[in-house]
Amino acid sequence: MTADPADDTRTRILRAALDLFAEHGYQRTSLRQIGERLRLTKTAILYHFPAKEHLLAALVEPLVADLEALLDSARTQPTELARWTVLEGWVDIMLAHRRPLGMLFHDIALVGRGDTYHRLMEVAMRANDLIAGPDAGRRERVLAVQAVAACSDPIVFFTDVSDEVLRADMLDGVRRLLAPLPTNVETSPPADAAVAAHRDAVVEPGTTIRPARGTPTHATARGAAAAGTSPTTPPDVAGGAGIASRRRRPGRPPALGREQVEAARRMHAAGTHSVDAIAAALGVSRATVYRHLTTA
Repeated sequence: MTADPADDTRTRILRAALDLFAEHGYQRTSLRQIGERLRLTKTAILYHFPAKEHLLAALVEPLVADLEALLDSARTQPTELARWTVLEGWVDIMLAHRRPLGMLFHDIALVGRGDTYHRLMEVAMRANDLIAGPDAGRRERVLAVQAVAACSDPIVFFTDVSDEVLRADMLDGVRRLLAPLPTNVETSPPADAAVAAHRDAVVEPGTTIRPARGTPTHATARGAAAAGTSPTTPPDVAGGAGIASRRRRPGRPPALGREQVEAARRMHAAGTHSVDAIAAALGVSRATVYRHLTTA
């Protein structure tokens, strides 16, 4: 029996490294352990890979190379064809490299030591641009980033799902994500720091903060679009008259209910919220909040 060629030894080292990284993690796997599994000396491994980081980069290389080739093939295509070439090809490549991808998820910071990390970032930016399309606005660029994540992350978290089932679910999800909203559905303006401050704030137990009636949010807009209703449709509080469709009229902001007024006053008195934060939380203007605070 002839000796294995050098490139086959390199392949065996990579295969053993991937197995051990998956079992114990990159940090807890030594070159000595890899050598013991293959009955090779540490010196023999260092001949092919001068440092352990080179093993990680070599394991990720086929994934990165396949993604780069995919983007090269899509860049000359028309916008819509390029978008779905990238999305479907991205899912197929991720599924083909499930094991290295799972390892990369846990040890991504280590890739930053070399050129691989910068190539991955370049791949992600190119994919985002192709999916968003030329002259894309903010919303299209945000959706493109979300679409790439939708074509990647489930593979790491659903390791027990077959390739065929997971592929179908992922592509169905990204089609729903990128489906245009009906023209009669309103969307809310982007959240600002005041909304984030409200989201992290602690409110007294038993207090429910609701947006003012008639103020749609992004979540309700998408939910209403899926149900075929208007995001500003009020609930049927009468109990038998059916659901009436009502749009918020321009002009003076809606008044707050008693519960909202009391909550606004408590937040203001506690000093935990600015007037801007209270207004954002309740979905009304600053003037409306001031009007209720000054009449306390």
